[in-house]
Amino acid sequence: MTVVVGVDGSGRSRRLGEIAAAAGRPAVRVTPATTDDLQVLLDQARADDALVLVDDAHHLTPATLRSLTVAAHGGVSMAIARRPTITGPELADLDEAVSGQGPVERLGPLAPAALAELAKEVLGRPATAEQLDALQVASAGLAAVAVAVAADPAGTPPALVARLQRRFAAAGHDAAGRDVAGLAAVLALDLDLADGVVCAATGLDPAEAAATMRSLRDEGLLTPDGERMIPAVARAVLFDLPPSERRRLHETVATALLASGADPVRAAGQLRAARARTPTAADVYRQAGDRLRFTDPGSALTWYDDALDAGAEPSTVTAGRAEAATLLGVPVDLDGPAAAPADTGRIALVAGAAAAYDGRAGRAAEALLGADAPGPVLAVPALVVTGQLAAARTAATGSAPLPVRRLADAALAMTDPAAALPLLIEAAESFEKAPPPVAVPDLPHAVGALVAVVAGDSATAEHLLERASTSGAGGPVALDRHRTLLAWVRMRTGRYDSAVAELRRLSGAMLPGRERLTYAGLTAGIARRSGDIAQLRTAWSVAEPVLARRAVDLSQLEVVEELLVAAARLRHHQRIAPVLADLAGIIDQLGRPTAWTVSLSWIRLQIAVVGEEPAAAAAAADELGSLDPGGFRQQAQCRAAGRWAAVLAGEVDPDAVLADAAELAAAELPWESSRLIGQAAVRTTDASAARRLLERARELSRMDPVPDESRPEASHGGLSDREVEVARLVLAGRTHREIGTQLFLSPKTVEHHVARIRGKLGVTTRAEMVATLRSLLPEES
Repeated sequence: MTVVVGVDGSGRSRRLGEIAAAAGRPAVRVTPATTDDLQVLLDQARADDALVLVDDAHHLTPATLRSLTVAAHGGVSMAIARRPTITGPELADLDEAVSGQGPVERLGPLAPAALAELAKEVLGRPATAEQLDALQVASAGLAAVAVAVAADPAGTPPALVARLQRRFAAAGHDAAGRDVAGLAAVLALDLDLADGVVCAATGLDPAEAAATMRSLRDEGLLTPDGERMIPAVARAVLFDLPPSERRRLHETVATALLASGADPVRAAGQLRAARARTPTAADVYRQAGDRLRFTDPGSALTWYDDALDAGAEPSTVTAGRAEAATLLGVPVDLDGPAAAPADTGRIALVAGAAAAYDGRAGRAAEALLGADAPGPVLAVPALVVTGQLAAARTAATGSAPLPVRRLADAALAMTDPAAALPLLIEAAESFEKAPPPVAVPDLPHAVGALVAVVAGDSATAEHLLERASTSGAGGPVALDRHRTLLAWVRMRTGRYDSAVAELRRLSGAMLPGRERLTYAGLTAGIARRSGDIAQLRTAWSVAEPVLARRAVDLSQLEVVEELLVAAARLRHHQRIAPVLADLAGIIDQLGRPTAWTVSLSWIRLQIAVVGEEPAAAAAAADELGSLDPGGFRQQAQCRAAGRWAAVLAGEVDPDAVLADAAELAAAELPWESSRLIGQAAVRTTDASAARRLLERARELSRMDPVPDESRPEASHGGLSDREVEVARLVLAGRTHREIGTQLFLSPKTVEHHVARIRGKLGVTTRAEMVATLRSLLPEES
């Protein structure tokens, strides 16, 4: 006695034949088609001591099953084959009668060796390992499906399509059959849907759905775990569906997903996998984009594209696309397809953020003031940095999420950087905990870093920017801002590796106007500190068109310093006065707050220093001397200004210079400190004092020429590293005095270096030396 259990197509009939062959005795086969002669067959089996083979027992009538059970109890040897599900008491009785006297065999997926043998039989030759792997995946190891797939591995097997057509055509005459066909179509989409969504999409209650799943499993349409449809079967089901029916199916599933309250991103992922392109699918894709537009703007844009491909009305995705694109730093066409009327407020917020990214704080404020909440509160920082303090106070009374309100409150305190900094730190923490669902013109991390620099607290500036970069706050466009500002802060405090690395990273990048200005400031700062006149010109070529827009604001003041000093060094004085006038106007409108007034006067001093204009330096020093600075950084700048003006006038007190320079270094202005000492060293007539000053200047300015990994560091015609430095500055057109100031050498020492260079190159005139150096150092020509 044997019971063979397996789904349709698993080889039940074949296994019965093997059992009969192994029995070595006559066999009588009972099938649903032979039950009319059942008693005759059973009598024959008794007479011949034959083995009764009962195939497809699940299809037999209750009366037939009862007769077989009686025969089994009466000693008739029997082997039956059935599906896994016992559908009634009569089949259960027969199964018990047979299994109680022999083994139960359960047929599962074919073992690898059996699958290989089957493939060889179908193909007429052994299959490759790749073919067997593909066959296993497509058929889930089910014998009947494997045969069909092996015969037509590249397409949808016609034998499989025909089998399903027959099954579903026969089932279409009753409700249960239609349920099976409907559920099969949904499962064929392979969407990994929750049970509730499957029920909603098929119109079945949970009990009906469970019963129908059992039917599909028994019919050999599902994988062995019963969770999903066999891939080749799924393709065959979908192949036989006309396009209109497929669209209806996707629409039904999408509607069920939405009704279930599923996460739209997950729902959209399922529909994308099925390539659903229906109105409801389009709405799901749009919702996925809306969900991700601030947290993953790149993915959001792809969902909006899918929504449009699926037929979404362009106006329904315009605002979301604009928000996501803004966070990615992608140019936004605000004059493109109009947004839905309900989304015009979102577009106004995007316009404000885009203007801020472009470095136009005034336009950003204008756009945000005209937007719905929280637009006016978001406008507060832009209003403050453009000198509109009264308007900022009014705007700050509007409604906005807590992080936005905290940023506005901190911005109102920016006239006093020391007081504003704790508020900006708190605002940054609030943004990290609960990022507001709007496009923000600038994050408190960046604003806080800029204010911290003015307050002389670079450690806090770095901390804020590192946190922002690590967390990815504000999206990719903010990441560029935070990284660029971090490199700039480190450059200002004498750490140049980050700045050089950032310049390399951003080389050739398309940056918005605000970041182009910072990038140019970085380039100019490194060039100024290394004496690289070519790089200084490069920085100016980037900065000049940005400055020409006359769109500078208070937050850019310290970055602009590097550019205005570069302009003075390059003799572009026509660009300096308008920018200084604009900044001065903003500071005047704010009531001339001390910290910012000091910063502006300090810029004037640096411009005078680089141009070696003693009278202008004295005027700037007088401006600074008339102020009553409160912060340590401002105090150091005011004291150093008077000392610098005296040095340019030829009055050098070495001890006083060193003392004032030490305060500058402590105030995180090491480059300026070294410059003050270096210029005093080349102007003093006391050789001993000059040596002492130069030694200290070198300690404060430990910077090689701009590192360049692509620059060959060969012998350069036998010149030493110091001689190469001097030679590059000679090629840049610098005088001996300028070279000495740059390298902290006396003019006489520079003269000796130049003489040795001539000797090593074997030239006698300056013109010959320059020509030879250009051939040795072509990248700096």
